[in-house]
Amino acid sequence: MPSGLQQWTRMTGPIGELLLTSDGDSLTGVYVGAPLPGVVLGDQRSAPVLTAARRQLDAWFAGDLRAFDLPTAPAGTPFQCRVWAAVRAIPYGSTSTYGAVALAAGATVGAAMAVGSASARNPLSIVVPCHRLTTAAGRLRGGPEGARRKEILQEFERRALAST
Repeated sequence: MPSGLQQWTRMTGPIGELLLTSDGDSLTGVYVGAPLPGVVLGDQRSAPVLTAARRQLDAWFAGDLRAFDLPTAPAGTPFQCRVWAAVRAIPYGSTSTYGAVALAAGATVGAAMAVGSASARNPLSIVVPCHRLTTAAGRLRGGPEGARRKEILQEFERRALAST
């Protein structure tokens, strides 16, 4: 988890209220609703990275942005960080399987469940697009609310690609 108090701001997006956190220099979290356990919020602030993140998220939701250009510092284990880096490499509007991401993160396809666990701990929702992950059968995971949110985010990307 991030160390120290996190600067934060909130914004409303099409999937609900988003909580954005920063260590002052980098974006450390984009959460739908509440942050992951262990995140300690400090004062609400308008750090430059939070302002940039809001602007880029607005552009992403509008279909005008395909890739985020933000300094990020997600707190996680080395394996989680490799998974999140592999997920960021999934092209906009595409999907990949948990098994394929396991291979890209230096594990075996049998580590698909570990990728799912890392995905569930992703502190940078949307910026690290875990909504692009599917099972080998093409299904979305994440419980009823999480799977529905992933479906909505994938639809944003499909519509944006169709309108270009």
